[in-house]
Amino acid sequence: MSEGKLYTLGEVSEHNSSKDCWLVIDGKVYDVTKFLEEHPGGDEVLLSATGKDATDDFEDVGHSTSARAQMAEYYVGEVDKSSFPTKPTYQAAKSPQYNHDKTNEFLIKILQFVVPMAILALAIAVRFLTKKEE
Repeated sequence: MSEGKLYTLGEVSEHNSSKDCWLVIDGKVYDVTKFLEEHPGGDEVLLSATGKDATDDFEDVGHSTSARAQMAEYYVGEVDKSSFPTKPTYQAAKSPQYNHDKTNEFLIKILQFVVPMAILALAIAVRFLTKKEE
């Protein structure tokens, strides 16, 4: 594989039809137009990978070593990595302030248990007291 021309991602993405299809895999540009009909996964798979870095798509499938060797005949150049859109950086969400005073939380938990038990006890007491003797 000889050194090829340097292309931007924009230039590569213009080749996105069944009559002219280029892909970017591992920073290299491939003209796979002649391979579209032969591709075991169908031409739609290749056409859907145009206009972006298709490296992850290619690796996810798990291509054989013979498939990787075959790529050399479709090589046309390299892609300028600076032409890729920048990925947003991750920023952690701001967490709410920590409440050092746990008294309120404890009181709420106790009430969540005591109030339903008191209602249940009251219902049983009312039922027992209002039950007619047989």
